[in-house]
Amino acid sequence: MRKQLRLSGSGGQGVITAAIIFAEAAVAEGKNAAQSQSYGPEARGGASKSEVIIDTEPIFHPHVTRPDVVLAMTQKAADKYYSDLGPEGLLVLDEQLVPEPPDFPRTVRIPITKLAIEEVGKPLFANIVALGAMVRLTGLVDFETIKQSVARRVPPKTVEQNMKALQIGWDAAAQAEV
Repeated sequence: MRKQLRLSGSGGQGVITAAIIFAEAAVAEGKNAAQSQSYGPEARGGASKSEVIIDTEPIFHPHVTRPDVVLAMTQKAADKYYSDLGPEGLLVLDEQLVPEPPDFPRTVRIPITKLAIEEVGKPLFANIVALGAMVRLTGLVDFETIKQSVARRVPPKTVEQNMKALQIGWDAAAQAEV
């Protein structure tokens, strides 16, 4: 049941936080998870990626070799990180921030950052919108479990906004075409 995920964007978009929450939710459901990350030396704006492996079996090599799903929150991330996506894989793109999508057969375009701004009030919540979409598109963890993981990880005063962002992403993924 091994699934390999790559969440990518630029520093400050929260893809590392989203990957950590995803991995924690998988562990909460009794699955094995390994999470790794890499980013440029810039605090904000540099390339950033975080990878998660989820499996029911032990994970002996904690690095993604051929992702099943790639999330790209910027054009640069899409161009740089989708190339080793398996032929049956899924590419999930932030529709506005990836104006020139790579030519990949299974691509989902969701206005992630636009939804965060218009529906939750800040682009800060784009990572949680993306997380909600990823959970629905992959089916790897239950929605209730991801809600609990988000609530444990985010600042207490932002839980309500993050729950709204998660639901928005979940709903957007239901309407997205693969």
